[in-house]
Amino acid sequence: MSTIHIPTAPWYRSTRRRNASPAPLASRGENRLPALSSRRAAALFGDETGAATAEYAIATMAAVAFAGLLVIIMRSDEVRGILTDLVRRALTVA
Repeated sequence: MSTIHIPTAPWYRSTRRRNASPAPLASRGENRLPALSSRRAAALFGDETGAATAEYAIATMAAVAFAGLLVIIMRSDEVRGILTDLVRRALTVA
């Protein structure tokens, strides 16, 4: 049988070589991941590089969607009439 090397995550490196076999790894009890401790979780998920950029992109998309909604609302005849009436009343000296 040939042997293959299965690469693993940096925090779970193994230099062992496993025999190639048609049986799934889980059924043989191999390649089990260790419990996820807070230190490992921080190492894996702690990097927030680019998080601010993604947040700005989401906020920008929300603002564009809201602006599009306002444009649709402002183009309706009913809203135009209300705004025109409001401006006329504000400019009229009584």
